[in-house]
Amino acid sequence: MHFGRTAERLYLTQSRVSQLLRALEHRIGGRLVERTSRRVSLTPLGQEFLESLRPAYVALERVVTSTQQKAAGSSGQLRIGFQGTANDQILAAVGGFQEQHPGILVEVMELPLNDPFSALRRGDVDAAVVLLPVAEDDLVLGPVFSEQPPTLTVSVKHPLADRSTLDVEELAGSVLISVAPPAPGYWRQVQAPTQTPSGALIHRGPEVRTLQEGLSMIAANRGGMLLCRPTAELNQRADLVHVPVTGLPDSALGLVWRRGEDTLWLRTFASALVDQR
Repeated sequence: MHFGRTAERLYLTQSRVSQLLRALEHRIGGRLVERTSRRVSLTPLGQEFLESLRPAYVALERVVTSTQQKAAGSSGQLRIGFQGTANDQILAAVGGFQEQHPGILVEVMELPLNDPFSALRRGDVDAAVVLLPVAEDDLVLGPVFSEQPPTLTVSVKHPLADRSTLDVEELAGSVLISVAPPAPGYWRQVQAPTQTPSGALIHRGPEVRTLQEGLSMIAANRGGMLLCRPTAELNQRADLVHVPVTGLPDSALGLVWRRGEDTLWLRTFASALVDQR
């Protein structure tokens, strides 16, 4: 809505932008823009034209990007972030993708437990495998996988350590170690809920940034932590106990990427991840 800034972005003169707009309006057969000495705005016809055109423009950008990648042949890079531990399914997808596309270098990078999305937004990774839920307007949630029942990980000194299983309502009055910011509040609440489904209070314990910090707090008997079963099994220690919890939804992982940036190689990797289910 500013002819001067538009000219700068397009590396054209302002008069050339005006000429192109007049040519477009002549082709359309109607006014698309109202322009005065003080402001520029879309006409109703211009607004409708823009909204109708945008999906086609995004699709065209995607086709160009995909074709460029195909033209590049077998060279490229794909960077995948993950939280906690890269489980067997992730590693199998990486291995399968690398075998099918040996010229594409796949790099994996661990993400902090308390910051699932920042590396993706900064462009440090092309996609990230994160714990659900994901409710970020600028990110797309792709394949969801590794649905696993939760366990309560506690110190051997914890009052619930001798239980073979727990109902979620039995967490009332307990302390759960929570995840520190900058992870969004809705995500942190799922990892360490502050009440049971019936509304009974669950106390919030120390905040941690990494899984290892959490395990250390657990071993010091500062509280428990809800972990999925595979993560619990990968962290067997003499000073910790993992107790299955019923009454909670399964935990799950999802592949997430920036909206509008689902490249050919990213879509191929997402398919490889689905094939490992």
